[in-house]
Amino acid sequence: MVVRGVRGAITVDENSKEEIVHRTEELLRAIVTVNKIQTNDIASAIFTVTDDLNAEFPAVAARKLGWIHIPLLCSREIPVPGSLGMCVRVLLHINTDKNPEEIVHVYLRDARKLRPDIGTPEQDKYYVSDSQT
Repeated sequence: MVVRGVRGAITVDENSKEEIVHRTEELLRAIVTVNKIQTNDIASAIFTVTDDLNAEFPAVAARKLGWIHIPLLCSREIPVPGSLGMCVRVLLHINTDKNPEEIVHVYLRDARKLRPDIGTPEQDKYYVSDSQT
């Protein structure tokens, strides 16, 4: 087994505790499901948020999912002018036998704009529109 990174991002509609936690949970569930990741295989996670999000730590969502013994870190994203706002990003480090090309990086909602080159129809089923929440 080796340690590999899995990236993902999602945008939120407002700077509130509930929205940050809800959308981060949505993102983490999608990443874990599409990559068939077991909780015991997650080595650590690094979360970043854009400057316009400060109501809650995205790591709270991971703890709600039962990631109790996984090291988690939250930080600010570099505020590049013109970059996508209201965005939570994550880098999961996982222990896996998968090759890099087998890893599916998940970008949901407006965060799809960050990596349109790797979007897949498989990810679409994890997107929950506002009418479904």
